[in-house]
Amino acid sequence: MVSEGDRVVTHFFECEEPGYRGWRWAVTVARASRAKYVTLDETVLLPGSDALLAPEWVPWSERLRPGDMGPGDLLPTEADDIRLEPGYTGEDEPPPNSAVSEVSQEMADLVDAEDAELTTRPATTSRGSIAAVADELGMRRARVLSRYGLHAAADRWDEAFGAKTPMAQAAPASCVTCAFLVPLAGSLRQAFGVCANEFGPADGRVVSLSYGCGGHSEAAVMPKPPKPAPHALDTMQVDEYPLRPARDSGSVPAEADAPTEDLGHS
Repeated sequence: MVSEGDRVVTHFFECEEPGYRGWRWAVTVARASRAKYVTLDETVLLPGSDALLAPEWVPWSERLRPGDMGPGDLLPTEADDIRLEPGYTGEDEPPPNSAVSEVSQEMADLVDAEDAELTTRPATTSRGSIAAVADELGMRRARVLSRYGLHAAADRWDEAFGAKTPMAQAAPASCVTCAFLVPLAGSLRQAFGVCANEFGPADGRVVSLSYGCGGHSEAAVMPKPPKPAPHALDTMQVDEYPLRPARDSGSVPAEADAPTEDLGHS
């Protein structure tokens, strides 16, 4: 027991419930000044120095790792998510020829660099060859994918990350409205893009615009917290204990031992 103050004492009892190794029942009692009876203040189950404790709780946003998301899971994005920004409106942008434009010089330098790159011809390319003609047209490739190659790739990508997958069926919205989607170039941009959500199941993969997952940038519906499991040990139950010892039910009062008078006979 430990004295908590004047006429206030806490008694500790070992808890013998399974799973509560090292825990102790703490019962605090007190007696008011000049009072005759002791008052029970509270009872609580407290861990001891060698008690078995649960690990420290970590918020879900810190526990989440790439690949943890499954079908039906939602990952709402915060309003100040540094990975997202508002769409470009152009309202605050100065005119292109304005002297205060911050991007005018950068755009001019970029155009000059692209012109210099296009006019630079590799020393190994022979004049009149297919590679030289492609270089002149700005294609830089002698051959490109045929329509058959495009359809074959589209079929593979749609089968892996398309609208018919379980993840897309349980998603709140499709990738076509997600800010994490990076569109492809060429004709495939009409149906496919690349996922840039590190917590999504398709991060860095080519996904169909009809695909979707719980990591959609506009998933504003917060998932319901799981219902906590009931306590294994009910600490709110009140146990009744008699203040005085019970009488012996087997004893017979003295009056019962005396012979009774038969009033029906003389």
